[in-house]
Amino acid sequence: MAQYYSRRNLNFLLYEVFNATELTHYPYYNAHDRETFDMTIDAVTQIGDTIMFPHFRDLDRNQPELKNGKVTVHPKVGEYLKAMGDAGLIGTGFSFEDGGQQLPEIVNSILGFILMAANNGMMYTGLTSGAARLIASFASEELKQTYVEKMLGGKWQGTMALTEPQAGSSLSDITTSATPQADGSYRIKGQKVFISAGDHDQCENIIHLMLARIDGAPKGTKGISLFIVPKYRLDGTENDVTSTGIYHKLGQRGVPAMHLTMGDRDDCHGWLVGEPHRGLNYMFQMMNEARIGVGMTGVAIASAAYGASLQYAKERPQSRRLNEKSALDSPQIPIIQHPDVKRMLLLQKAIVEGSLSLLMETARCADIAHASEDPEEKEKYHLMLELLTPVAKTYPTEMGLVAVSNGLQVLGGYGFTEDFPLEQLYRDIRITPIYEGTTGIQSQDLLGRKMTMKGGKPAQYLFGEVAKTIAEAETHENLKPYAQKLKAELARLQEVTMALMPYAMQGDIERFLMDATLYMEMFGISTVAWQWLKQAVVAQRTIVTQNPDGEELAFYEGKIHTMKFFFHYEVPKTLGLAVRLKDNEVLTIATEKEVIL
Repeated sequence: MAQYYSRRNLNFLLYEVFNATELTHYPYYNAHDRETFDMTIDAVTQIGDTIMFPHFRDLDRNQPELKNGKVTVHPKVGEYLKAMGDAGLIGTGFSFEDGGQQLPEIVNSILGFILMAANNGMMYTGLTSGAARLIASFASEELKQTYVEKMLGGKWQGTMALTEPQAGSSLSDITTSATPQADGSYRIKGQKVFISAGDHDQCENIIHLMLARIDGAPKGTKGISLFIVPKYRLDGTENDVTSTGIYHKLGQRGVPAMHLTMGDRDDCHGWLVGEPHRGLNYMFQMMNEARIGVGMTGVAIASAAYGASLQYAKERPQSRRLNEKSALDSPQIPIIQHPDVKRMLLLQKAIVEGSLSLLMETARCADIAHASEDPEEKEKYHLMLELLTPVAKTYPTEMGLVAVSNGLQVLGGYGFTEDFPLEQLYRDIRITPIYEGTTGIQSQDLLGRKMTMKGGKPAQYLFGEVAKTIAEAETHENLKPYAQKLKAELARLQEVTMALMPYAMQGDIERFLMDATLYMEMFGISTVAWQWLKQAVVAQRTIVTQNPDGEELAFYEGKIHTMKFFFHYEVPKTLGLAVRLKDNEVLTIATEKEVIL
């Protein structure tokens, strides 16, 4: 069985690079230690190994079906939900008070990584957790008591019902209506599309966290409220939520994406979460977690692809070394020994392990921002979280797609067939740069909001942390050249940022954000370069101080080698990006004479 994730790498990042056990010094996390972290990771891995990974292909080939208004999904989904609920693994990041385990997000997020690497077609529990967290955070005590326990127990499915046919990224155009009723509920009427896990037969109820407009609400995003809209009411009667369509998707086929209609019989009831007109505010407060989760899904799929292609490359004999092509009497060699194949494998490793490090860095910021009682420390890590979140969502998904493509390429023609998992992983990962905010939206958020907020304070904090890593690397002779490269990279990124800022100050937002996606690409490469240098510092220090041998020495040397690969193969791409971003030639903004495409 191919390894869908590396426990050794995970332990390295969790305990050696990020020292996750230090978080237990904060009172909020002091019930935990390495033993509880490892026990939870072991439990999730057991579910991944026994229930999820063996049925990865089966869920893809036996897709959800909508017949006579009922949605059926693979029966293994029910087994998975029960296993996760019984083990208390759906709400691991929730507080003890809300029925969770109060684990740090850096641990909680990697549980999602393991599950999605095993089988991203079973993304049901992540959706439930996100919906339940909205209820736990913002709903009345009565609603919390009614819904959260059964959702975290795996009995009730949760969804996030935002998108409408005319309102995708533009949520200000939502038209689903909510009419107040005498009993305190609201009559809901409208349509929602692309609702993942929006209906299925492997749970007792579906709980939609739905955005809608109360009658008479202000236009735009300021008039949007959040409601709990269950499939079945508490008395067991249907709530006039109809599954009117199911989307046939390119990938992630184990989870139904539904078209829902509410109020066909004018009998769909919803219950307000929090205050009227604050629905989008509530949603956005939960977006950091959701976007880290999507980033984790991207790197998880890439991790599974890397494991499969690495195994194939070790086992597949083909041709001879380039310097020995004419020696036909010599045996063929495993393709892992060919430089181009090794390049593709190293690229996958660099993307997967660099992305995972970035995501764990971001999750650690969330943990400190949440748990710290020091106002200055709290602000610092909150602002770093705000800045890193769009990058942590985008780089692992965009580059994860590149990694999976390279994994498929390693297999050659076999990668294009259903006999190997790469073609499915390639289909599965394609959605990740789209949902929870497309790459374009994330890029505009990074450059247009996060780099300018609070006078650039988030960037100052981040660059200060990068400078610390550079200083540490400079104490190791073999890492000095890479410390200098990262220092130059940081200066280049700051130069580009300063070149763009005048457009924002002049109010020319279209010009300012015209190439925001390219800015995101540059920022992502620079940030992951930082993560790789940080890993290399730990690896080099361990080699010097602990003198490891055998597989352990190979592991640490592999970290340093992959860091060098990233700096020599990926970092140079920012040179061209910088040239483009500073170029005054405007080619994508509308002019009087439109270019006919």
